[in-house]
Amino acid sequence: MVEITESALDLATLIAAVAGNDAGAVVTFQGVVRERSDDDRPVLGLSYEAYPAMALPEMRNICREAEAAFPGIRIALAHRVGELALGEASVAIAVAAPHRRSAFDACAYVIDELKKRVPIWKEERYVGGDVAWRENPAGENMPQRA
Repeated sequence: MVEITESALDLATLIAAVAGNDAGAVVTFQGVVRERSDDDRPVLGLSYEAYPAMALPEMRNICREAEAAFPGIRIALAHRVGELALGEASVAIAVAAPHRRSAFDACAYVIDELKKRVPIWKEERYVGGDVAWRENPAGENMPQRA
């Protein structure tokens, strides 16, 4: 399951899409709109735009790559577009796997590659009325995995 939607993301639907008796682990990730930008400005909300004709095939490619790298996993991936308020999920991932390590690693791979490669753009709306298109950092500000 891979989708781009204007509707609120439902993590339970993604989990149901990957669940099975062969999976000893189901790992999920949700990216949510937070109240401060990377440069510490107060945020009112975000707007996401995508080019689905390019974004969906690339999202599927990323999932296939993860499935090849981590045998036995299943992935569901959804990204929201449109106006989002503080606390709303912009991206959701569910990964089922026989073991937890491959589920965690596959989930991290999917979100990192999505941020690097998928044509989805984010505009932040700030307190005071300013707006700015923002880069997808793809993990530059995150600690490295061992």
